[in-house]
Amino acid sequence: MYSLTQLKQTTLLFLIALVGFGFLPVEAVVPPPDGGYPNFTTAEGTNALLNLSSGAGNTALGWYSLFSAGAASNNTGVGAGALALNTADSNTAVGTVALFLNTTGTFNTAVGTAALLNNASGNWDNAIGAFALHDNIDGFNNNALGQAALFKNIHGTDNTAIGDSALLNNDITGNGNANFNTAVGSGALFSNIEGHSNTAVGYLALSSSDTGNFNTAVGHLALSNNTAGGNTAVGASALLSTTDGGANTAVGTEALATNTGGGNNTAVGWRALFVNTGGNNTATGTGALQFNDTGSYNVAVGTSALFNNTIGNYNVAIGDSALVSNQNGIDNTAVGFQALASNTTGFGNVTIGHDSLNTNGTGSINTCVGFSAGNSILTGSGNVYLGATVSGPGDESNTFRTRNIGSTPQLSGINVTIDVISAPGDPGFVRLGHDASSRRYKDDIKPMDKASESLFALKPVTFRAKSNMDPAHVQQYGLIAEDVADVDPDLVVYNSEGKPEALRRDSINAMLLNEFLKEHRKNEEQGATIARLQKQVEVLTAGLQKVSAHLQLSKATPQTVRLPAIALREGGNNQ
Repeated sequence: MYSLTQLKQTTLLFLIALVGFGFLPVEAVVPPPDGGYPNFTTAEGTNALLNLSSGAGNTALGWYSLFSAGAASNNTGVGAGALALNTADSNTAVGTVALFLNTTGTFNTAVGTAALLNNASGNWDNAIGAFALHDNIDGFNNNALGQAALFKNIHGTDNTAIGDSALLNNDITGNGNANFNTAVGSGALFSNIEGHSNTAVGYLALSSSDTGNFNTAVGHLALSNNTAGGNTAVGASALLSTTDGGANTAVGTEALATNTGGGNNTAVGWRALFVNTGGNNTATGTGALQFNDTGSYNVAVGTSALFNNTIGNYNVAIGDSALVSNQNGIDNTAVGFQALASNTTGFGNVTIGHDSLNTNGTGSINTCVGFSAGNSILTGSGNVYLGATVSGPGDESNTFRTRNIGSTPQLSGINVTIDVISAPGDPGFVRLGHDASSRRYKDDIKPMDKASESLFALKPVTFRAKSNMDPAHVQQYGLIAEDVADVDPDLVVYNSEGKPEALRRDSINAMLLNEFLKEHRKNEEQGATIARLQKQVEVLTAGLQKVSAHLQLSKATPQTVRLPAIALREGGNNQ
């Protein structure tokens, strides 16, 4: 930018050059023009340059044009009353009463009836158009191109208005706050009074904004009703109806068009967030979040993503038609073409994959990963499906399904376990892990002894699983959890409602082992006793065998028996 001194030096050189032209041989025009005034001065009209004293290089054409010039130089006034009160340098006024009241303002240009009429001391202002910058007094660095552009500006600075009535009411209060505004288009920033740092490009763009700051509107009627600040609208009718909503960004025809008070929204695409009144939403794609009303904190990326959402909050939809039917469902996340496409009121769902969970309407808290995963679910809730096309019945709930699990044989010796970590009545969430039996993980260790004898009260049964669990309906063998709970509650796993659900089979196996070992010890003791008795029997048998042998020997050898005499006598007497 040239300084004032540089501009004066350039002007002086220009005047010297003009003097040089006076000595060149030229042919005079016939008849000769009026004028011939000293100091490169031209005046034509009643009292034009009447009070000129030492000023040079002035041109005044019109009634009272440059009337008060005095020592002022390098001014051009064309039109009745143009620059009539001017005493400063380097102003150009073309039009009736253009720069009429200017006194000390310099480097101003006014073209049009009453353009810069009231300017007194403002500098570097440019007004082209009837009544452009009409009320400006000391505002500087303003540019107005168009009928009544910046008409009411008094003290505002560094504004640019291009178009009829653009920035017409800027700084009408005369507070000098309405600065650094740019308006391009008929009626652009028409109502701005105190707002600063706004940019409006397009017919009636930001036309209703009066005190809003830092707004950018590009497009026909963009932000035309806005009165708040920090908004950016690019596209015809973008943010058309916003009144007091702030910090919104809309890029695309009719993006955020009917938003009124919602703030902190971002919409990119035709009719993205079209009817929105909520806040903190992000929509990228044609029709994304198009019918969102009061829903907040939603993210939609893709054509028609979250298209029908009205009051749902905290949803994330990435992919064409993702969550397209959602109305008031909350806390859903859908990634993929038509992911969760039929969801209306379901909440807390997470799905990743083309067409995943695409038939779910009211089911909630489902998690699906994979192409078409969970695509048959209608109302089921609490399911987890992992893998392409993995799904279950439409009303299935609280079920985990995964693709290809159990299809790989292994000999690692480590089992994957599912352990319920909640007490009865608690949520009942489970975790995966592996078998662990180290002392490091256990407390209150003591022998089992007779604790395992409760097994003898259990009632083994045969049964067939219900058809939805085992279509083959084969006969199985096992126990009933409710019956086991009656015998020993610690042998049962409970669900979130506190009802018996499964058995702690590892505990039952350990109890069986304890009973087996007890019986084994009994068998060993009995075996030892039997062994001792066997030895005793063997000893007795050997002794009996000796006695028997002796007896046999005694029978085989005859013996003479002597009887006492008395016996003989008695015997003889008896005869």
